[in-house]
Amino acid sequence: MGTWDSGPFDNDGAADWCGDLDEADPADRLGVVRQTLAAVADHAGYLDDRLGVRAVAAAAVIVSQRPGAEPLTSPYAPEFLLEGGSLVVPEDVAALAVRALDRVVGDDSEWRELWEDTGDPADALAAVGDLRTALAAAP
Repeated sequence: MGTWDSGPFDNDGAADWCGDLDEADPADRLGVVRQTLAAVADHAGYLDDRLGVRAVAAAAVIVSQRPGAEPLTSPYAPEFLLEGGSLVVPEDVAALAVRALDRVVGDDSEWRELWEDTGDPADALAAVGDLRTALAAAP
């Protein structure tokens, strides 16, 4: 896992996903986010880390678009958002993100296993927990 910190964009998979989101037609970006989250929320069996890191990044994008949210500052976040762009995110996508995050930190998840193998998963789990809390709060 090419990971350099515990933030939602601080790994190769998330950074690549953000690049794909940037390259997508603006009209298709919400669909990319929705598809990423659904692939994890509805996944049966062992969840590959590649899917997990993308879902965490997608959830962070959604959180950044909530009313009163802090703007993204990670240089690995989607450029269109760093440059002041936005994405209109319906509430059903936020609920889907909550389900996806629960799957990422749950049993049978390589993302969780890899962080537990570091011996100090607290920061990564807290980062995902913060995203989940922000998503579950009323807008």
